[in-house]
Amino acid sequence: MTAETPGTPTRRAALRLLDAVLRRGLPLESAMDGACGDLDRADDRGFAHAIAAEVLRRTADLDGLIDKATERPLPDDAKARMVLRIALAQALGLHTPQHAAISTVLPLVDGGPRKLVHGVFATVMRDGAMLPDPPNLPTAIADRWTKSWGREAAEAARVALAAPPPIDISLKPGVDTAEWAERLDGDSLAPGHVRIPAGRRVVDLPGYDEGTWWIQDIAASIPARLLGPGAGRRALDICAAPGGKTMQLAAAGWAVTAIDLAEARMARLTENLERTRLTAETHVADATGFSDGAPYDAVLLDAPCSATGIYRRHPDVLHRAGPRIIAEAAELQARLIAHAASLVAPGGLLVYAVCSLEADEGEQIAKAFLAAHSDWRIDPVAPGELPEGFVPDKVGRVRVRPGTLAERGGADGFFIARFRRS
Repeated sequence: MTAETPGTPTRRAALRLLDAVLRRGLPLESAMDGACGDLDRADDRGFAHAIAAEVLRRTADLDGLIDKATERPLPDDAKARMVLRIALAQALGLHTPQHAAISTVLPLVDGGPRKLVHGVFATVMRDGAMLPDPPNLPTAIADRWTKSWGREAAEAARVALAAPPPIDISLKPGVDTAEWAERLDGDSLAPGHVRIPAGRRVVDLPGYDEGTWWIQDIAASIPARLLGPGAGRRALDICAAPGGKTMQLAAAGWAVTAIDLAEARMARLTENLERTRLTAETHVADATGFSDGAPYDAVLLDAPCSATGIYRRHPDVLHRAGPRIIAEAAELQARLIAHAASLVAPGGLLVYAVCSLEADEGEQIAKAFLAAHSDWRIDPVAPGELPEGFVPDKVGRVRVRPGTLAERGGADGFFIARFRRS
């Protein structure tokens, strides 16, 4: 049996990852174990992930180069197209030497169009092709976001897609923000927040083992911030895993109950609580029917959504979040917010949030909720409650669009609304 070309198993794993995302609609991270199971080295698994992520970030541009170099367009799901994406993403995006980029993928089309793949790759490289900077969004995404938020926001999304986002850290209360910004060699945008550059190994940073902080995008920290100090009052965190908001609430003095349907994600939440020495009551439960018989002073619903707001970190969402996914997510959110509202005591607060850039999952859900619940009203967010660079809209909700904090490294896309019960 002929030995396989060194590096080919890693590219084969990248091909499996792309198939899982583009054909089967799986999240990239969820596909890692199945696609990379035969790779023993962490570096190889990491490179397979990097290749797949670069292809997903650059698909529109890679396909433009491929189509320009072929007489007839290859089918979108053709293996030759997928293999060419992998080769070109390496050579043009990840700075892999050309001979390595092509030699390691040709075995993936053994018994197939090897000459075609080699010829198209050679043509693209011979023509001195370059990938545009910033990348182009998939056409459907660009059109939708331009319609929803305007051309400037869609262009800002392209810019944000080009570079790895920074790492945001939430500090436990009682520690000095300025001191920790200095210790972590970072910048602060709000009390209890530090931002550090991408690429640093988090577990090696000061304070990690001691549980002084946890990783949480600055936009993702806003929902819990809007509930303020707990002073021992009861709060329910719905869809809580992996636990950033639960830890925020517990650290702010709330008596927290955290629920999530995914047992594995709840195990991670428990680990995070143990590391930070914070406490919460946890349940693996379906949020659409959960109740423990007593009303809560506050409920935080960070609802399942299309997750298009986290496209900078997870470019696979740009390919998975089509109209059907968005519609299904919106339907679930409508049920969740109605049930969440039923768990709040009179005079209590409900914060609804989604890490989505789709108006159907944010503004429209909030509007429909108020229309159907006359005992609830918007509790407007004041500018002083928000981190630097964020502003509420004219009715006091928070919409984090592409371009927010652009000069400081950006932020995940979010919609957040705070409601108060009569």
